[in-house]
Amino acid sequence: MAAPIRLDKWLWHARFFKSRSLAAQAVGTGRMRLNSQPVAKPATMVRPGDVLTFVQGERVRVVRVQAPGQRRGPAPEAQSLYDDLSQPAPPPDPSRPQSRSGGRPSGRDRRVMDAIRGRDPDT
Repeated sequence: MAAPIRLDKWLWHARFFKSRSLAAQAVGTGRMRLNSQPVAKPATMVRPGDVLTFVQGERVRVVRVQAPGQRRGPAPEAQSLYDDLSQPAPPPDPSRPQSRSGGRPSGRDRRVMDAIRGRDPDT
């Protein structure tokens, strides 16, 4: 049987979080479950066969640990560390407006914002 590994480290190896500190923060909130039991300590050990339930973005993820992982490798290697048991993501709602990825507003967006704020565009 494979050796256990810290939960925060496994979440980072499996590429659920960009950094180990973000994984530790997520575990520290107490909203993560390991085998249906709440977990609040990043040092909790996980083994193959354990089931994790946690929120990632707007999705609830349910994964079964398959292997502890030795390193944070490429995505295909990371996906081999778990079996995804969660529901597939729903298709995007076409009636909901798509947001841009942030950054600077376009010229049109800027004119609309200026009009809403009551600013004179010529100043």
